[in-house]
Amino acid sequence: MRKIINPRPEINEAVIKPFREMEDVYSLSCVVSDCMERNGVMRTDMKPKAADKKIIGPAVTVKLTAGDIVDCLDVFQIAKPGDVVVIDAFGETETSIWGGLMSGLARNAGVVGAVIDGACRDTDEAKMLDFPITAKAAGPRQAHTALSGRKEPIEINVPITCGGVIVKPGDLVVADEIGVAVVPYENLEEVYIKAAELAENESKARQEILNGATVEDLLAKFGKI
Repeated sequence: MRKIINPRPEINEAVIKPFREMEDVYSLSCVVSDCMERNGVMRTDMKPKAADKKIIGPAVTVKLTAGDIVDCLDVFQIAKPGDVVVIDAFGETETSIWGGLMSGLARNAGVVGAVIDGACRDTDEAKMLDFPITAKAAGPRQAHTALSGRKEPIEINVPITCGGVIVKPGDLVVADEIGVAVVPYENLEEVYIKAAELAENESKARQEILNGATVEDLLAKFGKI
C-alpha cells in the first residue's frame, strides 16, 4: 500500500496573521474571492457541519483514494498550531473520514479547522469542542480503519483537489458560513492588500446604507456597489 508523508512547507506567519485578524469581517470568503477575481472558490456543497466560527489558516493537505477511504491519523505527525487540515476524499458522501475523536485530536494539536471533500460525522461532538468542520456531507458510517487497522493508501502534503479547487500545502484557506476560498501562498500579500481595502470600503458603504443612502449616493461616493 502507498503512504507518502511530505514535510510541512515553511510558512511565514507574518503573511498569514493579517488574514486571521480579519475574522470579524462580514462575508470574508466573499471578500477574498472578489479580490481573486472570482477564482479559488470551492463548490457550493462545501458547507459548515459543526461550530459556528470561521476557519482561517494554511493548508495541510491529505489525499485519499477513491473507493478505499481510510482514516488520516498520520496528519498529526505534520500539522502545527494554526493549520487547517484539507482532505481530498473524492467527494465520497457515504463513508465518513473525520469523527469526534479526530476533532478532539485536532483541537489538541492547535489545528483551527478541517475542510473535507467528503463526509464527516460526530458533528455534535465537534460542536461541543468548538471545532469547525466544512464538508460535503455528514453521515454515520465510519471508515474501515477502525475495523481493519489499515491507514493507507494516503498522501499528506501533496497538491490535491478539494471542492473543485487545487489546494497546495501552505495555501491559505478561508471558510465561513457562506463557503470556502483558497489563496495560493505566493499571492497572499497581494490579496491581503486588496481584501483589507475592500473590507474597509464595504464597511463604510454598509454604514451609509444604514444611514439612508440611496444607490445614487453610493455610486457617487464609492463608484460601485
